[in-house]
Amino acid sequence: MSALDLERAAAAAEHACDAARREILPRFRNVAVETKGDGSPVTEADRAAERALREHLAAFDPDIGVLGEEYGDDRGGRDRYWVVDPIDGTIAFSRGIPLYSTLVALVDEGQPVLGLIDLPSLDQRLVGWQGGGVRRDGEPVRVSQETDLRKAIISHGDPFAFRYFGAQAGWERMAADVPILRGYTDAFGHALVIQGSVGAMVDTGLNPWDAAATQCLAVEAGGRCETIDRTADGKGLGLVFGQPKLVEALLPYLED
Repeated sequence: MSALDLERAAAAAEHACDAARREILPRFRNVAVETKGDGSPVTEADRAAERALREHLAAFDPDIGVLGEEYGDDRGGRDRYWVVDPIDGTIAFSRGIPLYSTLVALVDEGQPVLGLIDLPSLDQRLVGWQGGGVRRDGEPVRVSQETDLRKAIISHGDPFAFRYFGAQAGWERMAADVPILRGYTDAFGHALVIQGSVGAMVDTGLNPWDAAATQCLAVEAGGRCETIDRTADGKGLGLVFGQPKLVEALLPYLED
């Protein structure tokens, strides 16, 4: 896609997230929680937000497919499609914690070329596209310039996800070796890395809708994003992303 097309697509994604916010915010701390067949939580806010996302993204271009967490795969074999997660961090959302997000990415021929992380309760939004950099609420942001693993803040996803991913030993070594290791989980943690507040993050057991926006944004913010794909074994995706030298130092904890 051309730079102009991506800029227009980013505007459409922001418009869709505005609509999703209108479904999410009135239900925050005022919604019942259900359990899906896979054991994960879901609320009517998740479903209503994804319906809003799909409606507004289809209005931009009905020929672009959609892969979403709640309403499944509508790609129809197309090489260009949106990937959406209406509420990433439903556990946080359902318990009144404002550190949840809405994720939108655009994939073109297998590569995420646009990413958006929206934090409705914090009224913050990061958006970027291939060749366009990343902006938080209109201001350019970049990954951290701290390269020393002993000084950088390193974030991680849920520890149980490392066990699920087959990386328990790596998690234990990382916990022993990294002085400032903090559990800023879900896409809230991803946003902290992309805007430079946290040096790098290791996250595991992810679905495509958890990872796609970050795979674009981390690189466009001047960082590195490495994906370890264990979907063939049913373990999902692992991401190591952030400041490039920190990513290099952290990769062995997950690869082993």
